[in-house]
Parts: sequence; structure tokens; C-alpha cells
Amino acid sequence: MEQRTHRLTNERLVGRPVRIEPGKAEVELLTTEEMAVDEYGLVHGGFTFGLADYAAMLAVNEPTVVLGKAEVRFLKPVKVGERLIAQAEIKEDLGRKKMVDVNVFNERKEKVFEGTFHCYVLERHVLE
Repeated sequence: MEQRTHRLTNERLVGRPVRIEPGKAEVELLTTEEMAVDEYGLVHGGFTFGLADYAAMLAVNEPTVVLGKAEVRFLKPVKVGERLIAQAEIKEDLGRKKMVDVNVFNERKEKVFEGTFHCYVLERHVLE
């Protein structure tokens, strides 16, 4: 399926789309040194959140989709060098409002993040 939203997203920062289909998306992110917050290689949670947000936007895949709210839990730490995969699926479609569940897993198939993203499809671009 063609990517219809967030087409200028920097894959190095929030991931690369692996799969987009109606109501679902999968995005992969390789964590890098620039994402570390300390000498142990702990990755800042904002990158994991960004990955999940991007996957949610692609599950909706409408050009004017925006995030209104997110309820999330960080379940395990992420370390530099880990490959993360976000799986997003629309769980509730209320017309212009979509509730998207997103789970992020590391390469060992451990869930590191979960959340529900409240996405809104606007009539025109948010900056217009």
C-alpha cells in the first residue's frame, strides 16, 4: 500500500516503514549512538515514542492525520544498537477519530513499549 502521510519523515530518527496495509503498519528502527543519554548506551525514550507515533500515523495513512493524545507505557530499557519494530493497528474507527494500538518489540521479541494513540484526520492540514 502507498504511504500517504508523513512522507518526509527522517528514517534515521523514527524508523523505516516495513509494511503498510489498511488499518495496520509496521516500522523498524535501528538505534544509534546519537540516541544515547549516558555512557551505558541507554536510548532516550523519545526515540521509541517517535517510532510508535510514526507507526500509528502510517496505520491511519491519511495525509492530514495528527496525534491528539497518547497513553503509553515504557516496559523495558532500549540500548544503542538494538533494532526495534513497531506494530500498529487501528482498534477503533470513529470516523475522523481513530484509536491505534502500538506495540514495540526489540530483536529478542521482548515488548519494550505499548500504547494507545488517539489520532485525528483533519479536513485540512493542521498548519493551513
